[in-house]
Amino acid sequence: MEKVLKFYLSNTDTYKHRSLYEYIAYQAKQNGIEGVTVYQGVMGYGSTGRLSSNKFWEINVKYPVVIEMIDNEQTLQKFIDGILPVINSQPKGCLITMQAVDIVLRKKGENKIK
Repeated sequence: MEKVLKFYLSNTDTYKHRSLYEYIAYQAKQNGIEGVTVYQGVMGYGSTGRLSSNKFWEINVKYPVVIEMIDNEQTLQKFIDGILPVINSQPKGCLITMQAVDIVLRKKGENKIK
């Protein structure tokens, strides 16, 4: 069954001197996840209740990030099992959700990079 896996975190979260969202996306690619999209939020807050936004005039720009990936449940669960130690090592919060998804169309485009 196809599922959508989502990670909710902040753009300021890092792992090994790299953005955590970038690390997760590259790990997903290396683990054969079918597709990943990283969304930059305009505004949001988590369990701390502190509201953050990406207004360009703020000195310390902190905004919510959502990483979304779709694949079969087994592949995603294996990925979660591998990435959880990294997530649990983070000092800040993170939310991970997984839900069933109905794929209406799966049309592959042409790869122009050869």
